[in-house]
Amino acid sequence: MRILIANDDGVTAPGIAALHDALSDYADCIVIAPEADRSGASSSLTLDRPLHPHRLGNGFISLNGTPTDCVHLGLNGLLEEVPEMVVSGINLGANLGDDVLYSGTVAAALEGRFLSRPAFAFSLCSRLTDNLPAAMHFARLLVESHEKLELPPRTVLNVNIPNLPLERIKGIQLTRLGHRARAKPPVKVVNPRGKEGYWIAAAGDAEDGGEGTDFHAVMQGYVSITPLQMDRTFREAFNVLGDWLGGLDHGQ
Repeated sequence: MRILIANDDGVTAPGIAALHDALSDYADCIVIAPEADRSGASSSLTLDRPLHPHRLGNGFISLNGTPTDCVHLGLNGLLEEVPEMVVSGINLGANLGDDVLYSGTVAAALEGRFLSRPAFAFSLCSRLTDNLPAAMHFARLLVESHEKLELPPRTVLNVNIPNLPLERIKGIQLTRLGHRARAKPPVKVVNPRGKEGYWIAAAGDAEDGGEGTDFHAVMQGYVSITPLQMDRTFREAFNVLGDWLGGLDHGQ
């Protein structure tokens, strides 16, 4: 099997090397990743300039684009053989709750939705690498076991591994997305020439992080798996919107 590996931390990040090491003896793994850190890039595509792939000495392919660019090119002509699965990560830092709206790690997996197999996004809930071996273990376990899994097309599995050594992780829990409180206000800065700018501040704390959520599972020492889908249609609003539209004067 051919697996396309991508991330948003960049092609030289330790997490993507760890993910490749975890899967390389299971499948033919091709790495295409941004040349620099593109965290928070979400599902953006680069449309204002050409993209230039560059093969590194370790065989990884570096791209001057976003995580979604990497997977898009990988599935649409850059490679001689089309990959059968997309696996993204291992991200250094959690992708819980509302994080999935901004995450380039999750976005790379979502771009693999056109394939028949589920896509995976793996995140270690830490900026440190001490417990990457635990994340590698669960990445291998879950990807290797995917053949026993029957899911609807275009399903992405968002996996968050707690920042613990393997022997302290209690197991795996199936979860829903929690929700964060509103983010902290942007931080205003002024450079030495007097020009004002703003740093996007830290994400909000968990506001909906009770039992059953991804936040809760990770806090309790479990690996969290949340199935995601692309269809964001809010079907429960159809009746209310139908009544509202029916009462409008269309001017006809």
